[in-house]
Amino acid sequence: MSVPGTSRATAATTLPARTEAPTAPPPVPTTGPRRRPGRWRQDLAAAAPGWVVAHVVVIATVLLARFLVGHLHLAAHQAHVRSHQGLLAWDADWYRRIALHGYAHVPPRSLRFFPAFPLLAWPGVVAGSAGVSTLLLLLANGGALVLGGLVHRVALEETGDEALARRAAWLVALMPPAFVMVMGYAEPLAVSLAVVALLSARRGRWWWAGAAALLYGAMRPIGLLMAVPIGVEALRHVRALDRRALLTRTAAVLAAPAGAWLYLGWVGLRFGDALLPYRAQQIKGLRGPTENPLVVLGHVVRRLSVGDLGKQLHYPWVVLAVIALVAMARRWPLSYSAFALATLAAALASYNLNSIERYLWGCFPFVLVLAEATGSGRAQARVVMVVSTLLLAAYGLAAFLGSYVP
Repeated sequence: MSVPGTSRATAATTLPARTEAPTAPPPVPTTGPRRRPGRWRQDLAAAAPGWVVAHVVVIATVLLARFLVGHLHLAAHQAHVRSHQGLLAWDADWYRRIALHGYAHVPPRSLRFFPAFPLLAWPGVVAGSAGVSTLLLLLANGGALVLGGLVHRVALEETGDEALARRAAWLVALMPPAFVMVMGYAEPLAVSLAVVALLSARRGRWWWAGAAALLYGAMRPIGLLMAVPIGVEALRHVRALDRRALLTRTAAVLAAPAGAWLYLGWVGLRFGDALLPYRAQQIKGLRGPTENPLVVLGHVVRRLSVGDLGKQLHYPWVVLAVIALVAMARRWPLSYSAFALATLAAALASYNLNSIERYLWGCFPFVLVLAEATGSGRAQARVVMVVSTLLLAAYGLAAFLGSYVP
């Protein structure tokens, strides 16, 4: 198995700056991706190695966590609970309980988990808890492989760089927060829908974009943010459109908020407050009260300046995300930067930055920028992949021992 990025026969090592010199390679396009024939075998083949490595590493960390708890007699209650739950720990346990019992029979905090993912696992109820658990894991792990293929496809169509596309397919599986893709989390399917929605909008396939965005809005609390990048794409060449085309684009832009509003409307009718899913996030110990993202960013910078890395080392990730956003704005389409900026702002809207690494990883343009940054040499690509895999194991082990909130 070879680490991606080692071939230089068909791809530049980095995306070049925009220039009109005739000898310069083409820049990243801003008017739409290069249309290529459907190559799902190629996409899935590029995704499979990273997917396999991630599964081996994460399952090994679950077994290691159980060994440490059982043989070292760790006293922490969280360590016992999370290591026992394994791949169905943390959010996966909430999805399992929602699918089994419905929102009315689990604590009100469950409302912060949007319904599309547990609904997909609901057919497993006929086989009881084991059936739901199995279906959740199948959906998540199958979605993880599909996501790797989709990231490969979008990188290939946007840049034509096959080496970069392979690195992106590996990185989306091996970045430190990606251990949740082996668990019963909604992220693999949710991020896949985000890729489909934005890529379809870039291609001008607005009904596909709207359908994917609608499901995305019903799957994640921040799903409605997909209206931002799709809105940017919808404004391209808008003056040349007829009325029907304008209505189609408008429907695609509103699809993600509509998916969220369907759930919020049901919550309002059933529980009397449509905003309970977002209010639940403000409970002490979760996200906490809403804050100005710029104020939080300033706090992060000040604390880093005195050597404070933040609880669970969150602060360096914030700085890396800001740097990646600047690079994205220079090299990639505007809609990607708009999506990343909206995601980062939402993630910084609380002083409690729990799970911020997962939120940032779930915004796939950040993965593309990292894949671009690792392309300056064979040795560098290998080092990045190895370090990322080691961090994946470390974050996963910490989560299964209850000391890190994924």
